Amino acid sequence: MPFDFEKLPLKDAYLIYAKKFLDNRGFFSELFREDFFAEKGINFQPVQINLSLSKKGVVRGLHFQRKPFTQAKLVYCIAGKIYDVIVDLRPDSPTFKKWYGTVLSPDKLNALFVPRGFAHGFAALEERSQVLYAVDNTYSKHHDGGIRWNDPDLGIEWPFKKPILSEKDKKLPFLKDIEADLQNYW
Repeated sequence: MPFDFEKLPLKDAYLIYAKKFLDNRGFFSELFREDFFAEKGINFQPVQINLSLSKKGVVRGLHFQRKPFTQAKLVYCIAGKIYDVIVDLRPDSPTFKKWYGTVLSPDKLNALFVPRGFAHGFAALEERSQVLYAVDNTYSKHHDGGIRWNDPDLGIEWPFKKPILSEKDKKLPFLKDIEADLQNYW
């Protein structure tokens, strides 16, 4: 199998390591195979692939999409290095309001599988960090949502105290401000 799957402490989330097939030219790797993911119980059929480039010190997120545009994501860092974070926002989940963070890098060739109903964000740990992520639903500006990256009720341990943020991310609500509505999001 060209992947190693590590089940994470958050329900339905995985850390995935793509195997590198090396030779004198470099390497080849499969980044996604629907059949192998399905064997692990991961039903994921990408319909959109996104790429972002970030300076060191940038934090993007924590973002999600509301129904009918909820998205699962498969996130790879293909250049630089990021600290990737997910938060379970499904009120009926046993890991509701829990978070998980890990470093993604091209050296490790690891990816985070983010289930629907999770918020996702990352911090760029190196200059020109590039994040490639596939999603299983198209983006809708009108269904876009998020929570504040530094929500004190979550206590996420970010690598930066004063990150570079977009104006949109600076204004995201705290979880307590949207918690009553979450049941209607997914």
